[in-house]
Amino acid sequence: MNPPVWDPHQYLRYADERTRPLHDLLTRVPTLPHEPAPTVLDIGCGPGNSTALLRRRWPHARLTGIDNSADMLTTARTTGEPTAHYQLADATHYDPADTHPDLIASNATLQWIPGHLDLLPRWAATLPPGGVIALQVPGNFDSPSHTALTELRHSPRWHDTLADTTPAGVHHPTDYLRALTDADCTPDVWETTYSTLLTGPDPVLEWVKGTALRPVLTRLTDPADRNAFLTEYAALLRDAYPAGPHGTVFPFRRIFAVGVKRG
Repeated sequence: MNPPVWDPHQYLRYADERTRPLHDLLTRVPTLPHEPAPTVLDIGCGPGNSTALLRRRWPHARLTGIDNSADMLTTARTTGEPTAHYQLADATHYDPADTHPDLIASNATLQWIPGHLDLLPRWAATLPPGGVIALQVPGNFDSPSHTALTELRHSPRWHDTLADTTPAGVHHPTDYLRALTDADCTPDVWETTYSTLLTGPDPVLEWVKGTALRPVLTRLTDPADRNAFLTEYAALLRDAYPAGPHGTVFPFRRIFAVGVKRG
């Protein structure tokens, strides 16, 4: 699967809801080795909403955002967190060693990377004692928003075009616990489901247009094909997430992991 084309405006349509899990993740990050001016990496920084939150937590940090989307980095540099340094790079191959990080944060990125558990020992090896890996990923791949999308991708009409556009996925929380433990880190792993109220027409479709649908929208360059797919998918989502009197309830499950380097 080629990298999806990202739309910063669509992603930030639900910026508060998407950033809330990072708020909760950072509450479990202890004092870093070089406070009050630690070196902090935001791997998969997107449009800079996560980078801005890291800046608020560590105002004097040497802060670097890493992302493989030039469009996302343009937004990050202008309206996300303009005081940070940014680098266009793929998280799969990026080596944090040269920056000597105190914190490696990754917000909703690793689900796009096959075999991402293998990154954790490599990242941990670059940390000083007391350094931290903090990550959160979606835990909703078994939810109707994703199962309906998978079934539609593999349906006869769309299989040849879209069958290979599924994200890599995530692991069970205990797998992150074991991986961090094996990487010589003390782990803190948990999961949470946020009951999010979305409003407007087809709000779940608008939500997934910013994330899970990006590979599909990237592949479907013909407007007629794109509209046909979105029409089918929107109908499935309306059945799975019926609108109520105040909006549409969308359960938003997340997996969190913090690892503190021992030593």
